[in-house]
Amino acid sequence: MKALIALLTLSMLFAVQSVHAHTASNGFLTLSVEGSPRLNGQIELAIRDLELAVGLDSDGDRKVTWGEVRAHERDIVGYVAGHLLIEGGRTAGTCQVRVGTPRVNERVDGNYLWLPLEVGCAHSPSALTIDYRIMEGIDPSHRGLLVANAWGTTQTGVLVPGAGRTVISLGRPTWTSALVQYFRVGVWHIWSGIDHLLFLLSLLLPAVLRRTDGRWEAAPLVRPAFINILKVVTAFTLAHSVTLSLAAFDVIHLPSRLTESVIAASIIVAALNNVFPKITAGRWRIAFAFGLLHGFGFASVLAEMGLPPGARLISLVAFNLGVEAGQLAVVLMVMPLAFCLRATRFYRTAVLNWGSSGIAALAVVWFVQRAAG
Repeated sequence: MKALIALLTLSMLFAVQSVHAHTASNGFLTLSVEGSPRLNGQIELAIRDLELAVGLDSDGDRKVTWGEVRAHERDIVGYVAGHLLIEGGRTAGTCQVRVGTPRVNERVDGNYLWLPLEVGCAHSPSALTIDYRIMEGIDPSHRGLLVANAWGTTQTGVLVPGAGRTVISLGRPTWTSALVQYFRVGVWHIWSGIDHLLFLLSLLLPAVLRRTDGRWEAAPLVRPAFINILKVVTAFTLAHSVTLSLAAFDVIHLPSRLTESVIAASIIVAALNNVFPKITAGRWRIAFAFGLLHGFGFASVLAEMGLPPGARLISLVAFNLGVEAGQLAVVLMVMPLAFCLRATRFYRTAVLNWGSSGIAALAVVWFVQRAAG
């Protein structure tokens, strides 16, 4: 029991440290091939990541100004060009990557630098081999989201720094390749989306307990706890699957600032409901209601990558399956441990009350940041 408590405590401390560092570290790489040996493209990197990689904050005031970005423009360009290797296959050989003048692009999770790319190859490539080493050795959670457009088709991929070279075929994507690619993106999106996981975790923590005479008590049997978990996860899955599909097929669109702000608010509601219980038996209703908004958040990554014209439906299904697989992995990792600790004072006080209070406080910060832009 002591070992289980220590493991859970360490897991929570690691999670809190990760959350305070950032919500996710993503780069966005787009390449376009139109029958010419020269490829056009762009890469977007968070300014907070470039500060870690290059050191942009010259005066040490923990703020990066446009003047500091311009002052380090040569360092930024050199870093990107030196950590992004592109080859075009046997005939095209190694391609020369030229990085243009950066511009600032505002996203929900902060400011990014948008850098145009010119990639010169010896011949028109039929495939691209990409060695993506941006943030390697700096942030192991960083991922590059790749979109490659060629002759009316779209290929996608997730680039892992230091994991070797990624080969992207520029032919028409098969349904199997689309299935694998978008499944991977879905898994990564839920694992890197700390806000989605904290919302789900806030709803699941009381699932192994029951409310009796104004206080939390351990659920006496496995079956009631399992049913509570199943209700919450199912309601969340159904809700976000509906809105994810509607957004992916351009049926409904909501402003990203509104969506992300409401997602932060949903975490506050779910976490505070653990500390000041108002809804105990029907938490699945909270999961369903706010899950509709989380679906629009999941759709944001598909908006960045797009759905390949020849495999739109299978790509959407694969992405959603990836989200569910990543979500299920977290549930299977956390909930058995929670069930083992449910009868301890540590779980009811430190995990449920203190943990939920910490989650709510963090979500308040997110809400203010997102609502204020």
